[in-house]
Amino acid sequence: MGTLIFLGAVALIVFYGITIYNRLVDLRNRVKNGFSQIDVQLTRRYDLIPNLIEAVKGYMKHERETLEAVITARNAAADGLRAAAADPTDPAAIQKLASAEATLGGVLGRLFALAEAYPDLKADQNMMQFQEELTSTENRVAFARQAFNDAVMSYNTSRENFPDNLVAKNFGFKAAEFLEIETEEKRSVPQVSF
Repeated sequence: MGTLIFLGAVALIVFYGITIYNRLVDLRNRVKNGFSQIDVQLTRRYDLIPNLIEAVKGYMKHERETLEAVITARNAAADGLRAAAADPTDPAAIQKLASAEATLGGVLGRLFALAEAYPDLKADQNMMQFQEELTSTENRVAFARQAFNDAVMSYNTSRENFPDNLVAKNFGFKAAEFLEIETEEKRSVPQVSF
């Protein structure tokens, strides 16, 4: 009778462990799915940038350095996206992507600021269309990033809770990283003087 109770307890513990393992797999897959949505939107954004460069190239002949910086930042961000897409739960890959995206955002901001100095470019229909497309894509990226970060929070919380943390530790469920693409300009407090 005692052996039967012991085997029943072991079977219950094993069943509970399997349940925890499966929940962690589900949550990790939600993180990957959330990242795939970001991947789609960032790829769309990266595909728009060469067309944007072509649209402004004729107007901004003297701004070659800025155009090259945009292309370099776009390529670095695309490399970061590929690395992060390979394993969205890899904190180093997510941090690399976030850093590359911040750099790209900064140089795109510089490009649009320079475009303000060219009235013909500002009024160009293609330029306005690209700006609208990029703005729309940025909004989609923000929504996808929020969904990804929510999935990361659920996953990380579950893998840190007891007894889930025992299963997570023994089966290699590593912590996932939040994706924050904020630029330093957005984080700084604006200076107001009267």
